[in-house]
Amino acid sequence: MNNFKKIGLTALAASLVSTSVFAGALEVSGSASIKAAHTTTALGANAGKAFSMGNSVTFTGGGELDNGMSVAVSFELDQGTPDGNGPFYSHSVTVSSDALGTLVFAGHGGDSAQSAVKDTTGKIWDYQGTSQKALASSSSNNMMLYTLPTLVDGVSITTSYTPKGAEATRFESAVDYAIAYTGYEGLAVGYAMGEDTDTKGEIADVETMYANYTIGPVKLAYSVTERDEATAANDRDHEAMSIAYTVSENISVSYGVSEQATPGTTTDSNEEVSGITASYTMGGMTISGAMIDIKNQGFVANTKEEAWELGLSFAF
Repeated sequence: MNNFKKIGLTALAASLVSTSVFAGALEVSGSASIKAAHTTTALGANAGKAFSMGNSVTFTGGGELDNGMSVAVSFELDQGTPDGNGPFYSHSVTVSSDALGTLVFAGHGGDSAQSAVKDTTGKIWDYQGTSQKALASSSSNNMMLYTLPTLVDGVSITTSYTPKGAEATRFESAVDYAIAYTGYEGLAVGYAMGEDTDTKGEIADVETMYANYTIGPVKLAYSVTERDEATAANDRDHEAMSIAYTVSENISVSYGVSEQATPGTTTDSNEEVSGITASYTMGGMTISGAMIDIKNQGFVANTKEEAWELGLSFAF
């Protein structure tokens, strides 16, 4: 009996040793940052200041397999995860090879082929006080994004699949497509199309076209997105453009404008967002700021809001 126990334990030990080679080391990265933000209401009243700090760390790892494929994994540990499925926020597994292309399986925080390029101008709308953001197709937990292997130099083709999943409001799954060209130095142009199937009876087609051009220290960007629904009053058009200038390796500034319209109605006013952002880096410390104006927020005429943000981050 003792011999059988010894054989069993030896086999178990050998099994544990042999399976341990599949375990990989994960690197941890994060940052120390503090931010202050301020907005006013549509009537100009002081809405007060808000203070916050960075509160997430990211675990990453990966390597190349014996068959030549590369595998990478990422987990973001963040406070207040929106999906309520535990402590992790964005997390994904990426499998790629030159022959097969790249597959990203996103457990949370993934992008569809269209939403990944919904606005390439710097997202000036993504600051305090804005209500209408860039238009995007459906995304969900456990979605997949696949980029084909390179067929023509400078051309990439991407497709994504968003499952119906357990979301009670999603009517059906969604499939997106995107194509991009970067074959000319400094130029990136692309087109993407997808579906928003989050609301039953109101499945929307979403299309994005964009062009970015960098020449020396200057980058110009333009993006336009159209969202068409079964109910014309719910249609949206979003247009954005920006110019960024890298003054030096330490200083950069940019100016952007964004406009969203409701082409299916005649009573709404276009929402307009414009602003300046800037950053200064010195010895591992970065100071960043933004000043934003929002007109006709929520498509309500003659309203105006102002916002500013000031951030401080440290690299160590």
